[in-house]
Amino acid sequence: MRVLDTLTSVGRGQRMGLFAGSGVGKSSLLSMIARGTDAQVSVIALVGERGREVREFLEDDLGAEGLARSIVVVSTSDEPAMMRLRAAFVATRIAESFRDQGADVMLMMDSLTRVAMAQREIGLSVGEPPATRGYPPSTFSLLARLLERAGTDQSGSITGIYTVLVDGDDHNEPIADAARSILDGHVVLDRRLAVQGHFPSVDALASISRVASRVNTPEQNRLAGTLRKVLAARRNAQDLLDVGAYKAGTNPLVDAAVDNEAAINEFLQQRMDDQTSAPLAWDQLTRLTRLFGGI
Repeated sequence: MRVLDTLTSVGRGQRMGLFAGSGVGKSSLLSMIARGTDAQVSVIALVGERGREVREFLEDDLGAEGLARSIVVVSTSDEPAMMRLRAAFVATRIAESFRDQGADVMLMMDSLTRVAMAQREIGLSVGEPPATRGYPPSTFSLLARLLERAGTDQSGSITGIYTVLVDGDDHNEPIADAARSILDGHVVLDRRLAVQGHFPSVDALASISRVASRVNTPEQNRLAGTLRKVLAARRNAQDLLDVGAYKAGTNPLVDAAVDNEAAINEFLQQRMDDQTSAPLAWDQLTRLTRLFGGI
């Protein structure tokens, strides 16, 4: 995926979070990653999902291409909390077994929030005191134990992609905040982009990869930084543009964003069946930044 490969580059063994509210394309994004990854095997944990949504994900989103090299662990929302909790750890253990054999594994979990909710049910039932928004202390220690199991080893790696269902689009709610402090980066999906038909609805400016500067070359970092500067300038000047008060020539970054709006959107948007390799994505970004002139 172009926006992830270039603006939020993920290294092998990295743990990334997909932060979004409900219905903005998290599952579709996971299916694109499963079909487009170069990892030898994908392990997908669907925790707390609706039963109908599970079948749609397997048959429509993932498809035969994604299932061919995927292992799926499912615990639907109607199952007991212990089953939902164990599903997350079973999927992680399966990924660890492939990593021990020297494979590069893609572990995807949808969603980490429902794992935390399962632990909340268990903790409260055994008499733990409720803390932040009703979550007992054991919930936050469990998140650390679960997430820290992904990563590199001497022979292989587990790259973890964990979705976080933010409550009411509040990205500072307890689970999102705790996960962000443990993970090596986060990708934010914006509902405003989703309703505009912008897919994937990734907010590039709010998303960050903590290892991007180490896995990319200096030139690649420069290209990504240039596009980020243009996007940030456009966002800061959006109010002036909406009312027609912006005067062309005032800010070269804003001019570049306005003049090349169609090209930028074409690069950031991608159909579910459109797979772009990482080298090709960087070539497209290089051609795009050349349109900005000497910025």
